[in-house]
Amino acid sequence: MPTLILVRHGRSTANTSGVLAGWTPGVALDERGAAQAAALPGRLAGLPISEIVTSPLQRCQETLRPLLDARPGLTAHTDERIGEAHYGDWSGRKLAELRDEPLMEVVQAHPSAAAFPGGESMRAMQTRAAEAVREWNARVERDHGSDAVYLMCSHGDIIKSLVADALGLHLDLFQRISVEPCSITAIRYTRLRPFLVRLGDTGDFASLAPREEPPGEDAAVGGGAGAP
Repeated sequence: MPTLILVRHGRSTANTSGVLAGWTPGVALDERGAAQAAALPGRLAGLPISEIVTSPLQRCQETLRPLLDARPGLTAHTDERIGEAHYGDWSGRKLAELRDEPLMEVVQAHPSAAAFPGGESMRAMQTRAAEAVREWNARVERDHGSDAVYLMCSHGDIIKSLVADALGLHLDLFQRISVEPCSITAIRYTRLRPFLVRLGDTGDFASLAPREEPPGEDAAVGGGAGAP
């Protein structure tokens, strides 16, 4: 079965302003995110990508633009199932405010029981994304062969949930996974089991350096902004 390259969108204006964007329209890449997107074609230059699939959201579309310009033979297929989690009433709110919501503790420690008010459950988010991957695996294998490589551009929580699915981890453990903006995660699928071969690779280790204000113990809902 194919190898899937998962790219999280580049850093967005919502990431840097500390807002949980969700499906809020008009959330674009910031200056750094645009630079990350511009570097993507070079990072992927050695890969024979057969198909590109993307979330419909603007920040993913902008992330892929340089790659599509560099590979004019490819077009991006939009699939809503790999769009961001539907955070419902939480969308557009400051993450600092959401930390005081009782539901945030559930999102952090027991996400399989979490459902966003006016939105979807985290179980539903993982299920739709995993179903999309399985359908695309079959389509890519049918059209391009079992050793094909294809790419999906999506969002932090979606990618983390797909990694958990590939590793056979319960959704309650997915908050232990971290993927930074414009990071590359690769999963090679086989008939019996997937293999996680890259996780959150940015080629930049700056985010590992000590910070003036250390990161908290909670996972960054939506994925976080990455290195300062």
